[in-house]
Amino acid sequence: MKKKIVIVVGATGALGMEIVKALIARGASVRAMLRPTSNRSKLEKLGVSDFVTGDMMDPASLNLALAAGPGADAVIASAAGYTGHTKGDTAKTDTQGYKNLVDAVKVAGIPRFVLISILECDKAAEVPHFYHKHLVEKYLAEKGQPFIALRAGAFLDQTKDFVFTKVQKGIFPELVPGVALGMIYTPDLAKYAAIAATSLPESSLGSTVDVGWKTPATGHSLAKAFSEVLGKNVVPKPAFPPVATNIVMPVASHFNQGLKDIYLMYKWIQKGMYTSKNPEKQMELFGELPTLEETVKRYCNDKGLV
Repeated sequence: MKKKIVIVVGATGALGMEIVKALIARGASVRAMLRPTSNRSKLEKLGVSDFVTGDMMDPASLNLALAAGPGADAVIASAAGYTGHTKGDTAKTDTQGYKNLVDAVKVAGIPRFVLISILECDKAAEVPHFYHKHLVEKYLAEKGQPFIALRAGAFLDQTKDFVFTKVQKGIFPELVPGVALGMIYTPDLAKYAAIAATSLPESSLGSTVDVGWKTPATGHSLAKAFSEVLGKNVVPKPAFPPVATNIVMPVASHFNQGLKDIYLMYKWIQKGMYTSKNPEKQMELFGELPTLEETVKRYCNDKGLV
């Protein structure tokens, strides 16, 4: 059987790297789309040798990159401009950049677009980087591009994993104290993306899917799980001190758009809406949902904490 060729946009990011690993594990051929200045070394160590050059803010470069042969079977897009983790990324990447990418994928005739989206993004108009994902979902539908959007919740392991150092000290950093969140572990999201790109039936396309754990998680439930796995007492403590969320962030958000976005996200999550409303669809497409306890155990093993 011919190997599926999957283009990964955002391949140098933490999630992108995991997606590449998951695709290789499923026997797919990875084509990484990078900016000219991107460092390829980590991808090459994973065995990637197929690279194309493209910038989401440069439509001509996207058209050239996606026209490269042999033709791709799918695109997975995990780029997140608002974070600024990669030089050149801005919030415009999440709006005009994604529209450029959708247009280029449509022109290239690539039959499947897997979008890494955000849980309940359609209900978060006041949070720019959340709602931008919903706008991309809408644009995919309007353009008639076959797609599936994986709406992920909060990550147990962040790009800069602050959980790892805290739990070693007996602390679980609680993002929004007392509020239950839909959550996911990066390797799991990567696996779902790889499955969506290579083996889900065409009947699943044109849809959004909430992805995460079987139940929402609070800081207390996570601290309890880490305590059991590590065999020591782990207690929840706010990731941000009250003075930061109640005084510093509201004031500073008037002068910094990125911080304003984070503050608006924090306030929106406090409403308790950041949870999956349809876990049954995830189960139907990807099988049994991970539990909080099982995921924490895997995380601790992966990180060498046990």
